[in-house]
Amino acid sequence: MAHTVNASESDASPTTDTQRLGALEQRGIEPVPPGERTGRPMQLFWAWFAANISILGLPLGISLIQGGLNLWQAVLAAAIGAVGSFAIVGVISIAGRRGHAPSLTLSRAVFGVRGNIGPTLVSLLSRLGWETVNTATAAFALVALSSVLFGTSTDPHQVPVIALASIAVFVICTVIVSGLGHATLMVIQKWATWIFGGLNIVVGVFLLTQIDWAAVFAVPAGSTAALIVGIGTIAGGTGIGWANAGADMSRYQGDRVPAGRIVMSAAAGAGIPLVLLIALGSMLGAGDAELAAAANGPVSALTEVMPSWLAVVYLVTAFGGLLVSNHMSVYSAGLSTLTLGIRIKRVYAVIVDVIVTTIGAIYFVLIADNFYVPFISFIVLLAVPITAWVGVFIADMIRRRDYGGDDLLDLSPRSRFWYRGGVEWGATGVWALAIVIGYLFVQAGPSDAPWFTGPLHGTWFGESGLGWAITLTVSFLGQLALGARTRRA
Repeated sequence: MAHTVNASESDASPTTDTQRLGALEQRGIEPVPPGERTGRPMQLFWAWFAANISILGLPLGISLIQGGLNLWQAVLAAAIGAVGSFAIVGVISIAGRRGHAPSLTLSRAVFGVRGNIGPTLVSLLSRLGWETVNTATAAFALVALSSVLFGTSTDPHQVPVIALASIAVFVICTVIVSGLGHATLMVIQKWATWIFGGLNIVVGVFLLTQIDWAAVFAVPAGSTAALIVGIGTIAGGTGIGWANAGADMSRYQGDRVPAGRIVMSAAAGAGIPLVLLIALGSMLGAGDAELAAAANGPVSALTEVMPSWLAVVYLVTAFGGLLVSNHMSVYSAGLSTLTLGIRIKRVYAVIVDVIVTTIGAIYFVLIADNFYVPFISFIVLLAVPITAWVGVFIADMIRRRDYGGDDLLDLSPRSRFWYRGGVEWGATGVWALAIVIGYLFVQAGPSDAPWFTGPLHGTWFGESGLGWAITLTVSFLGQLALGARTRRA
């Protein structure tokens, strides 16, 4: 039993018996049959908008100010990084409309049924990482909400029971919706856009009245290299992290939906809220040094400058925004788990997924001293293998029109995508080479004590944070160069 919204112009037409809202989705990674390909680009617009109205845009904006940019440079970095990277998500989504299967399932046609295991594991790790970030941040929000309502401590280490209960509430809410499926998810994302978008406006308007504008405009402009680093940080923290989930959302799109509208639905749907939230975070970071230095980010720190009623609205909005983002991430992670060949129903894959992220969230909320330094480092490190996959996948898309349909599900040596030993060695080799080259230019961790530093990080490209861009270029051009000789299914 599969789910999709039988969209009309208003996206509100009733669903059929096989598309019931609120029912568990039985479809896994198999291609969507023609009769259920009824999706429309506006559904994707609402989904990507809702997935990006979370509070995580604020620490990204703060990180741009900490990186040496002024307000106008931060806004420019947000616009280029967020809109540009989600345009890439839109391009990957075109493959979902063509093949009507999840991103990493379609990827079997490119890398082979065994060669695709590496990209799929990276995708799953990325989704688990983002879900851990969402869960931990939502827990901080509920701990702060308890402080506002009941006078408890805002430090999770001082109120571990409340912290654990906060994590549990978020996880339960995530499982309830993510297990239901695509149709329910699309409807919730649309309404969440209006509800939490409106609440964000209320909070944002108040925060704008509290900003020290003299301090904001006194921040000097940063270097061109710092601006490039900022663009890379935003791209890695927004669209790049979602790139390998693009087709997961678009596989129900109709065959005649124009490719350009799919790209625009992702670029505009995610770009609008991200640019606004990242810009607000930049203003707050430039106007309040203590806020910028908060170890747990702006979740609890902002409540100190708000009246109690608005702090409640802000924290509920933060929780809700993180929840709708997590719904999509967990849904996608479940599909990646199935693509690994694990024999489990999608709903159970969702449960396994949230167990892992719950453990990670407990560590970051109750044990770790700082949360957002690992957050930014995670973005930097995962951007390299993900962009390597993006480059190979898009280069393959230029020539490919057929993803094999049900052949994608055959993992045996008789598979159409078995190639040699289950691996398409050309694409897999290009992917691996691009990762190695990209990491040569990357540094991750605190600047005074980095966890990882590539041997070429000291070059202009490394200092400018272009490791991910070099990775994308190498993988894309490498796959194009091999395209004429690569065995085609």
